[in-house]
Amino acid sequence: MVAKDFIIKNKTGLHMRPAQVLVSEMSKFSADVTIQCGEKAINAKSMMGLMAACIQCGARVTVICAGTDEQAALDKASEIMESGFGEEI
Repeated sequence: MVAKDFIIKNKTGLHMRPAQVLVSEMSKFSADVTIQCGEKAINAKSMMGLMAACIQCGARVTVICAGTDEQAALDKASEIMESGFGEEI
């Protein structure tokens, strides 16, 4: 298992478009990918789960990856999160 902390930087938080980017990319990996936000543990491959979490700008999250390609999944999640999901930050 590997994990890394992030601060959500894009102004609108994890709304529909950035959530779709994350779900699409994380679904390519066999590893389980979980986003821990406060008390919530969200499956990063679930669009409904991410939308229901209402993760806003400035939120501190931890991405946790477990499985055969866990490091590659975490590296991709890092790239997406640190770029602000390709949106204005």
